[in-house]
Amino acid sequence: MDHTKLALPVGTTLDRFIMRKQEDFPYATGELSQLLRDIALAAKIVNREINRSGLIDIAGAYGSQNVQGEDQQKLDVIANIRFIRALRNGGEVCTIISEEDEEMIQTGNNQGKYVVAIDPLDGSSNIDVNVSIGTIFSIYRRVSPTGAEGTEQDCLQTGTHQVAAGYVIYGSSTMLVYTTGNGVNGFTYEHSLGEFFLSHPNISTPKTGAIYSINEGSSEYFSEGMAAYVAYCKQQSFSARYIGSLVADFHRNLLKGGIYMYPATRKAPNGKLRLMYECNALAFIVEQAGGKSSNGRTRTLEIEPKSLHERSPLFIGSSELVEKAEEFLAAEHSDAVVSL
Repeated sequence: MDHTKLALPVGTTLDRFIMRKQEDFPYATGELSQLLRDIALAAKIVNREINRSGLIDIAGAYGSQNVQGEDQQKLDVIANIRFIRALRNGGEVCTIISEEDEEMIQTGNNQGKYVVAIDPLDGSSNIDVNVSIGTIFSIYRRVSPTGAEGTEQDCLQTGTHQVAAGYVIYGSSTMLVYTTGNGVNGFTYEHSLGEFFLSHPNISTPKTGAIYSINEGSSEYFSEGMAAYVAYCKQQSFSARYIGSLVADFHRNLLKGGIYMYPATRKAPNGKLRLMYECNALAFIVEQAGGKSSNGRTRTLEIEPKSLHERSPLFIGSSELVEKAEEFLAAEHSDAVVSL
């Protein structure tokens, strides 16, 4: 009898995978690996809080607004605390910028070489109805000298300077997906062992797809080119899929092929999504998976940020679909005719 069949391998853990890949970053000498592990630890804790939110009083509104003018949910506040605490205690991060905080957060780790931008809990208003939500993060190397607090210059770097980015999706299963610029890998959380295991190696997004994701409730505010592109998607018999949690919509389209859009509208001329906390991270991931991301005109990763909470339109997903959307948007400012 083959005794190995009695105890089949459980797979590659996130920790072991990170350690194997550490040689890709000789300059980091382990700091980046530790930082990724700190994020994974906080994700496990937040996952626990989400799973018990219906049993204890941590669901629903917190009673205040964040810097974006949005009503904070209790779990927004909890997730923000958990990630900031993990990053501060890990010692590798000098400064954090969070969607939930107006100012930069100095960790006291002035020797830290990294800056983290984070949306601690994307889509948190969906918690009460048991819809998938997520965490989005970006990691940059600081540009100021170590030994002092991080600066705004450290935080306001273009997306091309990211050394790592990822997201966690808390859904029917909990997954952590990240890139360090050498492809995209996904890890699924195994609750009984308390570990993330490699489940989606070398993720590659299809060049095209048949899914479009956009809030058509705002269609009366769409530009002419935007309305024309949505009509094009319908003419192609694409399926409309819109959850309202950015991470969930992005994750589905990344795996299946499609395009997610949050355009500039008359109501929101700069779009709604935050460049530093949402757009840059997902753009880095999608490009590493073979897709594309832009604001409709400019590659997302090349947008020069001007403020911590800057907003940007976002067209992200399969490269051919994003390019077609850009054609329609360009045509509205010219006499060009887009081929259907």
